[in-house]
Amino acid sequence: MKYIILLGDGMGDYKLGGLGGKTPLEAARTPAMDYAASKGEIGTTLTIPQGFPKGSDVANLGIFGYDPAKYYTGRSPLEALSLKIDLSAEEVAFRCNLVNLAQKDGRLIMNDFSAGHITTQEAAKIIDTLNEHLSDESVRFFHGISYRHIMVKKRGATGLGLTPPHDITDMEIQPYMPDSTRAKDILQLMQRSVDILKDHDVNVKRVSENKLPANSIWLWGEGHAPKLPSYKEKYNLTGAVISAVDLIKGIGIAAGLTPVEVPGATGYIDTDYEAKARYALSELEEKDFVYLHVEAPDEAAHQGHTGLKVKAIEDFDEKVVKAIFDGMRKFKDYKIIILCDHFTPISLKTHTDDKVPVIIYDSRNENNFDRAYDEKNAAKGELRIDNAYDIMDYVVINDE
Repeated sequence: MKYIILLGDGMGDYKLGGLGGKTPLEAARTPAMDYAASKGEIGTTLTIPQGFPKGSDVANLGIFGYDPAKYYTGRSPLEALSLKIDLSAEEVAFRCNLVNLAQKDGRLIMNDFSAGHITTQEAAKIIDTLNEHLSDESVRFFHGISYRHIMVKKRGATGLGLTPPHDITDMEIQPYMPDSTRAKDILQLMQRSVDILKDHDVNVKRVSENKLPANSIWLWGEGHAPKLPSYKEKYNLTGAVISAVDLIKGIGIAAGLTPVEVPGATGYIDTDYEAKARYALSELEEKDFVYLHVEAPDEAAHQGHTGLKVKAIEDFDEKVVKAIFDGMRKFKDYKIIILCDHFTPISLKTHTDDKVPVIIYDSRNENNFDRAYDEKNAAKGELRIDNAYDIMDYVVINDE
């Protein structure tokens, strides 16, 4: 038996007037996912338990099969695993976004949490400069991808309540700055970065090209190194993880899965969808399971860009879901799980904890319904898995 999870990050949404009262999933042309909905089981599941941050870290940890209440230690240590950062017991990892802050009506706002989707090559030069000016025996910065990087702090504090920058797009940052009594050192690092980056060569060039400069860092998502039982221990499965996002790769690594580097995978709308599908099918030749993650719908939603989100969903359907269905036919028995990790409503530009629509397709047991994959059909579907961390148990245990 072969298993694959196809995850379109942030696809869930609310009805939009600009789409004639439809959600992006309803408005998008998605024949492959609609086929899966008609032939498989469809329903909803809760990916973000009450009391947890409404983030991809909690949601994907659960979808992988790990109860956040038992295993969640923070976002950044999962990303650190993907970057091969070996955290000691006394070290705390922080996500370090390169962001663009701007003055608007006399207020300093979070203008862009991705610094205009700065390139990885540009960002590496900035991270090197931050290490030159801000690192010491207790603080070190590590290169990531595009705007996503890691800071490691010895004897760092956790539970600081730091705000993800994508949650405050176009909002004044002052109410969300780190508490100067509990996180004075974090606040100082963010403030010092502004002066360091103000006239950085990379930013001067970006401004000359009418691009947003990365004029500050934003620290958040702190945590200690996680410990997860492997997929071999938990499900007796070998597997791989395919994503352009270090968080997802890090969860996979913690679960004992092989991270697969796919050329052209960017974590944005220009990602090479087809390559991800090809690499996934190749991994399944030798392995039992693949977790394939596409970030593009979420990025579009954070920008509040309706058309781009619809396009990302359609690209995911045509270039990933259809390609996987076509390619999986060479295997005798297989299951395909399709879902999003959370809603990212265009109207809010951030995540919510709504139950998400999920499909489980079993090649051995096809249904014959007339329905599409969207929030409405999932809400009235027959599949009920209360918590996302039970999906893999449901899928695998049914085969035992």
